[in-house]
Amino acid sequence: MSEERMMQWITLCKLDDLIDNSGVCAYLPDIEGQGRQLALFSLRHGDKQQLFAVGNWDPIGKANVISRGIVGSIAGEPVVASPLYKQHFSLLSGQCLEDNNIALPVFAVRLSGQDVQIANPSQPVTKGVC
Repeated sequence: MSEERMMQWITLCKLDDLIDNSGVCAYLPDIEGQGRQLALFSLRHGDKQQLFAVGNWDPIGKANVISRGIVGSIAGEPVVASPLYKQHFSLLSGQCLEDNNIALPVFAVRLSGQDVQIANPSQPVTKGVC
């Protein structure tokens, strides 16, 4: 059985709830009651659409603001620039491009029909230093 089939997918929102080439914040409660904020990004270029999910906590600015960052690309890699101190974070790996010691957690995200879904939100795909 493929790894994707084994994942538990949770619907966060509808595709229409997202804004092309921008981010939105999603809140996920966890089993300890702490909760977690995610930054969801929908990037569209022509007919091609890509979805990304990373942690919303800016480890440098110490605030939940990543979803408010400006999206773009550097050397063909999709990035978000923190709205506080302008560091760039890869939407693929979460890695901070200005500081290799800092990264955002990255979460598996998919589109199922019109539902935007995330896999295993309690466990990031990659763990960044936050």
